[in-house]
Amino acid sequence: MARSIYIASPEGYTGKSTVALGLVDLFTRRVEKVGVFRPVTRSTTGDDAIVNLLTGRASVERSYDESIGVTYDEVHADPEAALSTIVDKYRAVERDCEVVVIVGSDYTDVTGPTELSFNARVAANLGAPVLLVVGALHHTSAEVAQVAELAVAEIAANHATTVGVLANRCRPEELGQVREALAASGLPAWALPEVPLLSAPVVADLMAALDGELILGDEELLSREAEHMLVAGMSTEHVLERLRDGQLAIAAGDRPEVLVTLVTAHASETFPSLSAIVLNGGYRPSPQVTKMVEGLGQRLPIISTPHDTYESAQIVASTRGILARGTQRKIDTALGVFEQNLDAESLMRILDVPRSEVVTPLMFESTLLERARADRQRIVLPEGGDDRIMRAASTLLSRQVADLILLGNETQVRARAAELGLDLDAATIIDPATSELVQTFAEEYARLRAHKGMTVERAREIVRDVSYFGTMMVHLGQADGMVSGATHTTAHTIKPSFEIIKTKPDTSIVSSVFLMCLADRVLVYGDCAVNPDPTAEQLADIAISSAATAAQFDVAPRVAMLSYSTGQSGSGADVDKVRSATELVKERRPDLFVEGPIQYDAAVDASVARTKMPDSEVAGRATVFVFPDLNTGNNTYKAVQRSAGAVAVGPVLQGLNKPVNDLSRGALVQDIVNTVAITAVQAQADKAAQAAQAVNKKEINV
Repeated sequence: MARSIYIASPEGYTGKSTVALGLVDLFTRRVEKVGVFRPVTRSTTGDDAIVNLLTGRASVERSYDESIGVTYDEVHADPEAALSTIVDKYRAVERDCEVVVIVGSDYTDVTGPTELSFNARVAANLGAPVLLVVGALHHTSAEVAQVAELAVAEIAANHATTVGVLANRCRPEELGQVREALAASGLPAWALPEVPLLSAPVVADLMAALDGELILGDEELLSREAEHMLVAGMSTEHVLERLRDGQLAIAAGDRPEVLVTLVTAHASETFPSLSAIVLNGGYRPSPQVTKMVEGLGQRLPIISTPHDTYESAQIVASTRGILARGTQRKIDTALGVFEQNLDAESLMRILDVPRSEVVTPLMFESTLLERARADRQRIVLPEGGDDRIMRAASTLLSRQVADLILLGNETQVRARAAELGLDLDAATIIDPATSELVQTFAEEYARLRAHKGMTVERAREIVRDVSYFGTMMVHLGQADGMVSGATHTTAHTIKPSFEIIKTKPDTSIVSSVFLMCLADRVLVYGDCAVNPDPTAEQLADIAISSAATAAQFDVAPRVAMLSYSTGQSGSGADVDKVRSATELVKERRPDLFVEGPIQYDAAVDASVARTKMPDSEVAGRATVFVFPDLNTGNNTYKAVQRSAGAVAVGPVLQGLNKPVNDLSRGALVQDIVNTVAITAVQAQADKAAQAAQAVNKKEINV
């Protein structure tokens, strides 16, 4: 039977969706099968936003209909029959899952003694403990504690059990007081701060509420949140005084001077970036004004509405922002707030959720972020002007995965980020073209390349290149790692590393691996991206480096040196190369489990292994696969990726003194996020190894 948690509230607008999102994300790091269930919903037609958001992130794929119980109308008509249906539909979800996150109703219009009582009855009948979420935005800490006390009593009266209380939307300065007040109940207690962005509506929803029409600007930017509202009914100078980032400005449609002022301010580098302009009264700008606005080259959405100023302001003020209707930035912010304020391990202990031995792609990716966050590293991203890099940076910063340095023109990068509704405030942005670091980097590069006749004057031009600049930052300790390649070739990304960072001691070659996330485990494939035809000595280096990379990411290394024959059954130059490489690995690392030459089927299939290599520690259980050449490795990883539906994370470069990783030019935002997290974990491991070496050296000297 699945473990479950029922999220319930004694009132509306407490932010249950933020808590539910955080819990789903938390559970996907620890167990293979996480499901979502919504006992009561307003709609059966697929438009319950929180159900759609959560089922899209859960690890058990279930349809919308399978994830909901009944409608409010069904509860009105016959509460007992509705409860019976809820229980039956929940049992179907429970059968497929290890953990189910159950999201209580939204205080729409359920009849009966109280809505909380009905939710408590549902929780009791589902056998689910309740996590009580209370709103704190408009309450003192004492009032929050009193509401929680009454709600816990109501839940108990309906035979359900409350396992913890979470106060959401607290004023940040009162978080500690609220926690203390709730802790007096004896129940585990947490508190999350109010974050205005999470309740901000997106421009598209406001346009729909205003019966509006997009008359100018980019439709893609309608997904940006409107974080503030301004009724621009004053003089130009006073309008300019009140502009804020993310603001939606409402102006009379027959006042073209206000429209021109707002668009010009938005275009200016010295004024905030607006989310949209609403022109009310049904008036549209004249062709001349439209031509002027278009000439400013801005993509800012400009919306026309038939409503007057007062109606428009009322509609905007009363339109509720829904988490599931927001941008990735809003989701990232919600997850970041949850992660930073809730002790995950204590909740796991309360619910008695053991960590699964299976590792799914979702679990692996979530664990990567968790590990990187535990000891944040500084990662430099040379392609700071790329939209994908900015979106990934916003995610990484919101979830505090890493401290980021972006290279590029700061004004342009921040302006584009603001236009996209991204928050890069915590990022350091450096322009190599104007940075004071250029001279220091040039002198160091000239010193490193003096044997090649490099001069400081020539080096000064070279280090202004973003790849060289970023690599110099890593080399001199101003960054812990670098991720590049979204807009540059692999050679452009890693050539500076060969010249500046160089390879680790006892490693003759830089190579790569892909972390292949299968349905239930992670395998390591190397080398699939860098070396076309490695020698036996280089293959041995690749195997040892790949085993070390596997261990960094909690994959116990059992190394298969792949060939077209197994054991002593084959001969020829290619097989002999693998055989020699295997012997070199055994000599250099006798502690490693390594087998070769071995065919792929004997390496992964236990039944084949029993026939071909019955006494092997690796055959049938291999986790690290070393391919004899790039042709074989690259084709195999792509075949497994496409045919088996594996998630290929990488390439991860290995063998360098400090971590530098390359992106595919077709990289998605999530690929960039994962690669930054991988680079951070590599940097953590390098620092730990250096610290251990320093301790050993000190002990020897003593």
